[in-house]
Amino acid sequence: MPVEIIYETHQTSTDNEAGIATGWLPGELSALGRKQALELGERRRNDGIAAVFTSDLRRAVESAEIAFGATDIPIFQDVRLRECNYGELNGAPVARVEAERLHRVTTPFPGGQSYDDVVHATEMFLQDLATDWDGSRVLLVAHRANRWALQVLLDGERLEDLVVAPFNWQPGWRFTLPTTLL
Repeated sequence: MPVEIIYETHQTSTDNEAGIATGWLPGELSALGRKQALELGERRRNDGIAAVFTSDLRRAVESAEIAFGATDIPIFQDVRLRECNYGELNGAPVARVEAERLHRVTTPFPGGQSYDDVVHATEMFLQDLATDWDGSRVLLVAHRANRWALQVLLDGERLEDLVVAPFNWQPGWRFTLPTTLL
């Protein structure tokens, strides 16, 4: 049976509020982000979630722990769910990273990775998910680049279009992971 994936971005970080592109830096939730994480837990806690998978970066882990730490839902950290590594631009102003996005679909950020690299890492994660969580509903708490990877891999969208589209937050995205992945 397919795996149902509910995807949520990590909640608002102090870097988000300051206009900083955190990349592979850990980041931490702001007061607003901690409030949003509580709301995430209230929204998803009784949603039939079998497990929560999160990036191992602090802002995503903190989102998952605040939302689900007091429940019986297991939380698993996975490095393959990390944001794109902006290399020398980790911690740079968002506008500087945004100006590079289209050029970094296949070409890595200096000292970092490309968005295709994120798609590949997410694909490896999904292959394990399809095998180990067949027929389950799971929640992923990760980053924008991971949502783009899911849209590429599971919805057939073009990465080149996604990296330049405006970000419109919503309370979760749903994806279906077929039993025969990719």
